[in-house]
Amino acid sequence: MSVQTAPARIRFVLVGTQHPGNMGAAARAMKTMGLGRLVLVAPEKPLDEEAFRRSAGAEDVLGDAPVVATLAEAVADCRFVLGCTARSRRVQLEELLPAVAAQRVLAKAAEPAEVAFVFGRERTGLTNEELQLCHAAVHIPSNPDFSSLNLAAAVQVLAYEVRMAILGAADAPAAMPADPGFGEAPASHAQVEGLFGQLGDTLDEIDFHKGRAPESAMRKLRRLFLRTELSEQEVRLLRGILSDAQRMARLATNKPL
Repeated sequence: MSVQTAPARIRFVLVGTQHPGNMGAAARAMKTMGLGRLVLVAPEKPLDEEAFRRSAGAEDVLGDAPVVATLAEAVADCRFVLGCTARSRRVQLEELLPAVAAQRVLAKAAEPAEVAFVFGRERTGLTNEELQLCHAAVHIPSNPDFSSLNLAAAVQVLAYEVRMAILGAADAPAAMPADPGFGEAPASHAQVEGLFGQLGDTLDEIDFHKGRAPESAMRKLRRLFLRTELSEQEVRLLRGILSDAQRMARLATNKPL
């Protein structure tokens, strides 16, 4: 495990942040734990003087943070994405405690792979659609009688756990290096999302849902495929099968290919 280079592949993604000061405080929380990759997704307001003031020494982390329009764009090259959520949603994801989440993220980053922690809006968190882009959820077990946790505080908790995981890995015996000829290149988040898009279209074209709402089936299929950690070759194989299924469905209905 390369703990020296793993932090460079760990990003913290803030989605729809409403208060610029929270973005600055999050940057400070990250830098105190040796992490520097921040991504901003469609913040409600641009970075301002308060944001940089609250970054308090982490102006570089904040100033270098790219601003993108969607979460899908922010994590397109990631192989492991964790959504930080305060409560259960209809989207059924494996829920991890912060320390376990940090260990999983560090192990993935050391493979090496791009990984991300995703944090939602201060008032409403992540939407169900955004959580569907995540492989698992992280839940900070706060006081149930007062569970509201500031965004920057949540970032600090996860950044601290990542720091502890890095320090623990540095003290552990070195693992045997992986055989570079074993296995196949893992699929990126964008490639897997492309598969999901085509899968949804194919199920519609073959009338799989038979009038039922497609959301439930797609949620289950997402969980199934995300658990398998598909390779690029496997995604291409599956998409080839779907393309043939779509072609046959169009022939059967006399639609243009």
